[in-house]
Amino acid sequence: MSLFDFNPNHTAWCARDHQCGTAGEHRATPIGVDVHGHGRGSLTRVRDADGREYAEIRVRVALSPVEPYAHRQLGTLLTGLRTLLIRTARAGYPAPPYSTRRAA
Repeated sequence: MSLFDFNPNHTAWCARDHQCGTAGEHRATPIGVDVHGHGRGSLTRVRDADGREYAEIRVRVALSPVEPYAHRQLGTLLTGLRTLLIRTARAGYPAPPYSTRRAA
């Protein structure tokens, strides 16, 4: 935490350093994953000034030097990202109740 803490209401997970902005934002220390030679990603938990929490994801992927393959990699990445966003959004809601009814 700096000598001049412009944002004293930190959360329990907040990094409490320069990562927190002066606009009331709180940021956790990023968590990273590295796939040697292929890419890396990081995930940071953030709370904005309005109290809304979200995850910030950054991904860096090594692309093929062959354009059609690089294009395919980008399409695969976007498809996977879309799937990840949908699954993550669904995980934020209660699971549907288990049905004991048997299928016909």
